[in-house]
Amino acid sequence: MTQEPASGASGADWQTTTADALIARVRGYNPRCDAQLLREAYDFGALMHDGQRRHSGEPYFTHPVAVAMILAEQQMDDASLACALLHDTVEDTKASYAEIERRFGREIADLVDGVTKLTNLQLTNTESKQAENFRKLFMATSRDLRVTLVKLADRLHNMRTIRAMRPDKQVQKARETMDIYAPLAGRMGMQWMREELEDLAFRVLNFEARNSIIRRFITLQKETGDVVERITHDMRRELEKAGVEATVYGRAKKPYSIWRKMEAKKQGFSRLSDIYGFRVILQSEADCYRALGVIHQRWKSVPGRFKDYISQPKSNGYRSIHTTVSGRDGKRVEVQIRTQEMHEVAEAGVAAHWSYRDGVRAQNRFAVDPARWIAQLTERLEGGNDDDFLEAVKLEMYQDQVFCFTPKGDVVKLPRGATPIDFAFAVHTKVGSACVGAKVDGLRVPLWTRLRNGQSVEIITADGQRPQATWVEMAVTGRAKTAIRRSLREEDRARFVKLGSELARVAFENVGRRATDKALRTAARTLGLDGAEDLLARLGSADLASRDVLQALYPDLPDRGASDVDANRAVVGLEEGQNFTRAPCCQPVPGERIVGITFRGQGVVVHSIDCPGLAHYEDETERWLDLRWHEGTHAAVNLVTLDLTITNDAGVLGRICTLIAEQSANISDLHFVDRKPDFYRLLIDVELRGIGHLHRVSNALEAESQVSAISRHRDPSKAAMPPHRH
Repeated sequence: MTQEPASGASGADWQTTTADALIARVRGYNPRCDAQLLREAYDFGALMHDGQRRHSGEPYFTHPVAVAMILAEQQMDDASLACALLHDTVEDTKASYAEIERRFGREIADLVDGVTKLTNLQLTNTESKQAENFRKLFMATSRDLRVTLVKLADRLHNMRTIRAMRPDKQVQKARETMDIYAPLAGRMGMQWMREELEDLAFRVLNFEARNSIIRRFITLQKETGDVVERITHDMRRELEKAGVEATVYGRAKKPYSIWRKMEAKKQGFSRLSDIYGFRVILQSEADCYRALGVIHQRWKSVPGRFKDYISQPKSNGYRSIHTTVSGRDGKRVEVQIRTQEMHEVAEAGVAAHWSYRDGVRAQNRFAVDPARWIAQLTERLEGGNDDDFLEAVKLEMYQDQVFCFTPKGDVVKLPRGATPIDFAFAVHTKVGSACVGAKVDGLRVPLWTRLRNGQSVEIITADGQRPQATWVEMAVTGRAKTAIRRSLREEDRARFVKLGSELARVAFENVGRRATDKALRTAARTLGLDGAEDLLARLGSADLASRDVLQALYPDLPDRGASDVDANRAVVGLEEGQNFTRAPCCQPVPGERIVGITFRGQGVVVHSIDCPGLAHYEDETERWLDLRWHEGTHAAVNLVTLDLTITNDAGVLGRICTLIAEQSANISDLHFVDRKPDFYRLLIDVELRGIGHLHRVSNALEAESQVSAISRHRDPSKAAMPPHRH
């Protein structure tokens, strides 16, 4: 399908962007391009999409052509451009992977297949789905980064033409763009694309806010004149006077960037000062530092707003000096200083690896190897569950970087806000796990200290040290958080196994048996568990009751805890078929005086007569019922929470659990409230028969020398909670 040739082609016009126009655009930067390949891809794509229309009514093929033109503006290689022309053929037409491979080769077929798979990702608002999408995205990226570059260009053109879509679809696509595609473009170093994607999404998500900022810019320009032109002229004059040859560009920042700054600083537009940005392009690295000196001599630098990404580049190859200066009127402007070579990488990001100049791959010494870049990124995102992975992705994509040094002078790159814990895990997982302290620039600092650019960090380690639970909140990097959580899970399991061993020993001894390895393995097999250790871990974590283990081995064993009162009929005074539940605020047990509060359609909640929570219902006496417990032996199913303070010594917790088990009471849950070097405070949920059983358990614990305090825990705040069916 051949179109009439035309010159001066632009991205999305079907009448002008012919195959000849596209090839002419590519030949402008790559005279040796494979024109026949591009023409065949163009013709095949046009044929496959023939008859299809976009939401705007235009022929559908205008979209793939526009995507190819976006990539041509980035001076991309022939394979990427062919992929752009074909990227929707497998998804939306009768074309197949096999046909693409036969016509255009394996490389292009794989690129098209990768883009198709990214297109099919169902992005949702749920965290777990987002994590799954990020995993798939990075899997595709790890094979060939050009897949992601084509997908980003595809999303950019769709956002440029989003007005033709339904309003609800516009919001969905804009949110995806803001949450995933714009940050991804930024992470890959294509800041111009990130800014345009954010601004296009902002126009959909908050049209009024964007228009308001644009109107204020127009008003400001009327009041102050062309600030950009004035400052640009002043910078050029100062640099010329110093004999520094430079090109200076200036612009107002994008509306979304300004709105985000207004939100972060809680300031109105009129109070913002840093709304203009300037770029100084020079010939050499030495000129960059000379230009910096000239600018700082002429304008006052703003403390804390200087970043040297030339001496410490970002992982995506970005190099530039950033500084913010203010004039006599106090207005701030940001200045970026870089060489032309650095500028090319800053504009193209990781895509600079594939860009051409004069028919050959551009040899830019600052362009990063995409395979190495993605390997570093995915290595930092390994391990953990979906929540951990998603958190790691967001941390890695959204945060800027700081650069610190090891004592040997090696550079460690970390997200801004990172702590010595992040530094330790970045060096090695073993170093992080064994960390007990840190020195920054030779001074001992707390582990929660925020690191700054250029600091030297020394990690102090000790044998036997393990990651602490509090480290999760101190850490910033996904790698550190994942490693800490993995270690804590392993440590918890070891603790539960030890506790479960003690519970099993007591339970078996109570029925005249021994908890041998063989007995535990047999019980685990009967219960469908993975082995004796799994059984003990479940016992220790209260996921499994010791009586269930005994029942699995000795089904005919008499139940020493037999009761003669049906747990469902434990209360006297209810109407026929009326359900009851024990109030969570006071946890009444048989033997205590009780009263009931009716809930329409939901039954009765039973409270102790002295429960402070009854005050909620003192004006609703018609809802009160006079109740009492049935006489007889009740089942040990009445949960009571005990508040214990115990000494922090080895084996104390196991001894406490043994004491409770010896009183024929089952622990259903255990929660640490406070951990101090000398003591632990914890809440233990115990299943009891009644008030007498509670007194026996309490007395046994109170007599233990390593229990410094014990009380019955009650929570009046739960008095107004709706009842659960008994």
